[in-house]
Amino acid sequence: MKRKAGLMASAVALGLSMTLGTLPAQAELKPGDKAPDFSTQASLGGKTFDYSLADALKKGPVVVYFYPAAFTKGCTIEAHLFADAVDEYQQYGATVIGVSHDNIDTLTKFSVSECRSKFPVAADPDNHIIEAYDSALPMKKSLANRVSYLIAPDGTILYEYTSLSPDKHVENTLQALKDWSVTHKSP
Repeated sequence: MKRKAGLMASAVALGLSMTLGTLPAQAELKPGDKAPDFSTQASLGGKTFDYSLADALKKGPVVVYFYPAAFTKGCTIEAHLFADAVDEYQQYGATVIGVSHDNIDTLTKFSVSECRSKFPVAADPDNHIIEAYDSALPMKKSLANRVSYLIAPDGTILYEYTSLSPDKHVENTLQALKDWSVTHKSP
């Protein structure tokens, strides 16, 4: 009887962990946490350069958004939405950068066609940045989950949003930026 109960509890625990493992995980970095600094190759308008988060934060808040793969349907939609909103981010002194596991050659093309030469996209082919931000896709750790962070100039995470749907990332990060700007002077 005890053995049966133990096996039943194990089966329930296994079933629960398998079910939870299929749900999209939330990013572990939360508002108030320090954003991990990073430097990597990025592309803007088809031109490759060395990007540094620390340097970007000297100019104002930064939206760092992670996406699974360039030229996929959801990532293309999201890139278009961010490109359309770049001017509004800039009104609040903020910049945007997208990060994926893609190599820099792929992102050089993506930066022109899908990002419309409006904001840079950074290459993270070895997943160091994705791992530092705990933004790996739960079902395929080699890809980034769709996670957006708003980071204050002092490197503090102000806002985090995780959803595989690309629809609300721009709207939500812009609102968080507007809320923050009410109490902070834009550079």
